[in-house]
Amino acid sequence: MVSVNQFAIVSGMLLVYFVNYFISQFGDEAWNVHFGWRWMMGSEALPSVLLLVMMFFVPESPRWLTKQNREEAALGILVKVDGQRHAQTEMAAIKETIAHESESVAQLFQPRMRIVLVISVVLAVLQQITGINVFLYYGPEIFKKLGTSMDAALLQTVVIGAVNLVFTIIAIWTVDKLGRKPLMVIGSMGMGITLFAMGLSAFYQKTKLWFLVFILGYMASFALSVGPVTWVILSEIFPTKIRGRAMAVAAIFLWVANYFVSQTFPMMNENAWLVGKFNRAFPFWIYGGMCVVLVIFVLLFVPETKGKTLEEIEKRWQGQLHNRG
Repeated sequence: MVSVNQFAIVSGMLLVYFVNYFISQFGDEAWNVHFGWRWMMGSEALPSVLLLVMMFFVPESPRWLTKQNREEAALGILVKVDGQRHAQTEMAAIKETIAHESESVAQLFQPRMRIVLVISVVLAVLQQITGINVFLYYGPEIFKKLGTSMDAALLQTVVIGAVNLVFTIIAIWTVDKLGRKPLMVIGSMGMGITLFAMGLSAFYQKTKLWFLVFILGYMASFALSVGPVTWVILSEIFPTKIRGRAMAVAAIFLWVANYFVSQTFPMMNENAWLVGKFNRAFPFWIYGGMCVVLVIFVLLFVPETKGKTLEEIEKRWQGQLHNRG
């Protein structure tokens, strides 16, 4: 469901880019100023409505159903997913886990769970400070500052959105085959390499073709890994009864980081000293450095959750933390 949500967001952004480009090509300037932007913003309603309709077909979580004493319904969903034999085993594990969990918010900050919360918050923040929303928010402006015409800048932004959409779909297919951690490491390395290359392209003013190639590589790397897979990891590493609260905390830090990045990029990109010294390369090198931090962090601290049930992941955390204690 997390990947479907990511798909809906990306497809909505692509639609906005396309509508924006279409309006710029076929609407006169006065019409664009007064009405065009309304069509651009209103187009986002289409994927939103589609996601709303699809939500009615998403079954309740077996864990939630079990906590609501609806074990028969929970078992029915588990049988549909993995068959009768596995469903019985999974149901027993769910009931055992629920029996030993506390519903207190304070559990988030207990020694056993504190390290998990820190990992989730750092991962959420790093997803943003590697610069993704800079390109989604300021894409046309970046291209214009580097010497591209407005029409070409909008078209290039549409291409970026299309690449984002295609590789998000690929990530949905591969996340359970390759695993979360390998995708995160490979994607983060790809993002870092292309960001440093973008910086070199901007620094030496070789921006006509190469910059677009590098930004497409960056977007493909993000959409294949850090974009959707971060949300998958966040949804899996927490125990059942604190998952909602813990993900809410991580999401708060993620959007605070997003706000910080989106506010500081124009400052760096318009700073006269930085522009004179680095030719607008400085922000890209900063985000590239954050990708290096993300690679190291994932390798050292983020667990692989591929092929493991939520109960197995929780027991693993408890065992590791007990040994440390």
